[in-house]
Amino acid sequence: MLPDGDLSASDPDVQAAIRGEKRRQEENLEMIASENHVSKAVLETQGSVLTNKYAEGYPGSRYYGGCEHVDTVEQLAIDRAKELFGAEHANVQPHSGTQANMGVYFAMLEPGDRILSLDLTHGGHLSHGHHVNFSGQYYEVEQYGVDPETGYIDYDELANHAEQFDPGLIVSGSSAYPREFDYERIGEIAAAVDAYHMADIAHITGLIAGGVHSNPVGDADFVTASTHKTIRAGRGGIILTTEEHAEEIDKAIFPGAQGGPLMHNVAGKAVGFGEALTDEFREYSEQVVANAKALADVFTDRGMSLVSGGTDKHLLLVDLRESHPSITGKDAEERLESVGITVNKNTVPGESRSPFVTSGIRVGTPALTTRGFSESEMETIGNYIVDLLDNPDDDDLAEEISMEVEQLCSEYPIYD
Repeated sequence: MLPDGDLSASDPDVQAAIRGEKRRQEENLEMIASENHVSKAVLETQGSVLTNKYAEGYPGSRYYGGCEHVDTVEQLAIDRAKELFGAEHANVQPHSGTQANMGVYFAMLEPGDRILSLDLTHGGHLSHGHHVNFSGQYYEVEQYGVDPETGYIDYDELANHAEQFDPGLIVSGSSAYPREFDYERIGEIAAAVDAYHMADIAHITGLIAGGVHSNPVGDADFVTASTHKTIRAGRGGIILTTEEHAEEIDKAIFPGAQGGPLMHNVAGKAVGFGEALTDEFREYSEQVVANAKALADVFTDRGMSLVSGGTDKHLLLVDLRESHPSITGKDAEERLESVGITVNKNTVPGESRSPFVTSGIRVGTPALTTRGFSESEMETIGNYIVDLLDNPDDDDLAEEISMEVEQLCSEYPIYD
């Protein structure tokens, strides 16, 4: 028998934590670039009875019975992903973007093969070959970086590096690089050294779906993505590829790296992808970028140093070493969080501090755009941020801004 009663009766401690988190999200300005707020429809889907169903295998070819409805859900997610990105094949089962990357590595590489990817301190990601991650432990990895003067990737240097290193796979993708990748050029570089090209679009999945960022499908052999950042779908990952590599990718995910897929999450992806096919989502994506550019203008006008001088997408990487040399990324994160503005400390090119301290902060606009914020609100928030960093010991200012943040949040509720 199932326990009687709802969550408040069966586990009030967990319910209190959930209520606290909902209140935190409602009462704070969420500016972590990798976070967003999903729709009520996605929330409903992710909390559905689909969490009860095992579905090892793929639609039409399962190892368990009773999969007719989850087959429908997964096929919807696959078809919508293919339509959104113009891909021949989509695997929607990875539990995360990192596991999507794992699927490509396991399918196409052998342990000890070479990977060339963007350095973590220059905006890359742990799963692109950092030594603490499986990718850096199973493969031989070298990393390219950004030009120290411009903050942009130097593609000629990347081509030279690839020729000298002779990798089996080149990764284009990042977690804190504020500019678009030249996917076509990287595809050409990879082809020249007989390497695969994997584009990790985890952060920009929604911007590509919304048509405001270049699409690597066609220029990359494999495209991996997260589905819970700019695209606001169920938490997890996907892999897009050609029919040529479809079987290898599917086998690498199941049975290679995962057992049964999380069908409630797959369903959340299907719902989120459906939302992303609408005109409203295209308008949202355009506003995400417009908001980031408005924020960049405020920071630049007020003397803050931005890596690459600005942004093409949803995030900014602020280098505090020139404008606020006595303030670390950790200091800035804590100062802003104390008034209800949530960002994350982040390493910057040429980083000399620990990744637990850092010299920069990463600031994003997806979640605030979901709440309905436009350029004018971003200008206001940008000035709050600079005021707080310019006056780190002014408690009266912090109290005043905290009250204004509270008012702003009340004007833009997340879930009515």
